[in-house]
Amino acid sequence: MEGEPSTSSAREPIPLLAPVDGVPPVIVDAAELTAAAERLAAGTGPVAFDAERASGYRYSQRAYLVQIRRRGAGSLLVDPVPLGDLSVIQEAVGDAEWVLHAASQDLPCLAELGLRPSLLFDTELAGRLLGYERVGLGMMVEQVLGYGLEKGHSAADWSTRPLPEPWLRYAALDVELLVELRDALEAELIEQDKIEFAQQEFTGIVATPPREPRAEPWRRTSGIHRARSRRQLAAVRAMWTARDRVARTRDVAPGRVLPDSAIMDAVLNAPADTAALIRLPIFSGPRIRRTANTWLDALRSAAALPDDELPAPAGPSGDGLPPPNRWAERDPVAAARLARVRAELSTIAAAHTMPVENLLEPALSRRIAWSPPDPLTESAVEEALSA
Repeated sequence: MEGEPSTSSAREPIPLLAPVDGVPPVIVDAAELTAAAERLAAGTGPVAFDAERASGYRYSQRAYLVQIRRRGAGSLLVDPVPLGDLSVIQEAVGDAEWVLHAASQDLPCLAELGLRPSLLFDTELAGRLLGYERVGLGMMVEQVLGYGLEKGHSAADWSTRPLPEPWLRYAALDVELLVELRDALEAELIEQDKIEFAQQEFTGIVATPPREPRAEPWRRTSGIHRARSRRQLAAVRAMWTARDRVARTRDVAPGRVLPDSAIMDAVLNAPADTAALIRLPIFSGPRIRRTANTWLDALRSAAALPDDELPAPAGPSGDGLPPPNRWAERDPVAAARLARVRAELSTIAAAHTMPVENLLEPALSRRIAWSPPDPLTESAVEEALSA
């Protein structure tokens, strides 16, 4: 139907079980990396990139495997752990366009290795702009190209060494058809007259500076809404900070050091001593029980804080504005403006078959509704949003 994304899902997808050229050997030393860079430099067209991290296992978000593919060069699997700097790859691909799926997830860890694109095509974002409801890589490859990718290792601990062969096969397949997917989506973007829109978005991703750390990351502790006082919030903060310090030192994901549920149990039960702490369900386990003093010290430090050092009941919102559910009482006129802006954005987004957040970031719509330019003209709004 005109205006809707094309799809190959009506037919049974063709299973793609292995890379066409086989699973490439993992590059682990400088000489192999130099030879691989020469192959990439001799290749043509866009370059597909992907990276595997160990989210949920490690504290850091570093890359533990980098996958690269280019026409004429084939696929490469690079182990950045022994190599560190991959800038020779950057020099080899020069100003060629990069193709990534959900680029914002991988670009920070690739930048740590000396890899930064000057041109970008994000296949996930292209799918969103085209109105696809499911934009995971496997589903996009299936819908657009008609192939079924192997699934099951995306959440693996990629810091494992040596990496199992099935994992390497999965990783190589992630870039096997990425350039072909890019080409098909570009054709759809042109057909739907969204190519300029997409190119602006891709340019914006490349130009976006590294994200600033959250001012109060501890407020994202799951279950924190159960804390009923500033003193309890201080205890959450103290335990979160202690856990973060341990996790960073060990390079272990914080949730593996101590789950959020344990933090909240300790805060709400306020154990008076070690014996009371280790009677709580998660703290009774032998691994966490060995660190009981760390958590008890955190609770005691929060209990000893003077009132003027306790955290505020609510932290700053991400855009520096009040939470939208408080607008009606703080500024009813602004609340009415926001309701109208949201309704109009929803109408426009539906007409263009794309998510509202890809039409205009919610933080920007809130900011313009809370504090519109004066005088309120179309050009003034455009200038404010551009800024």
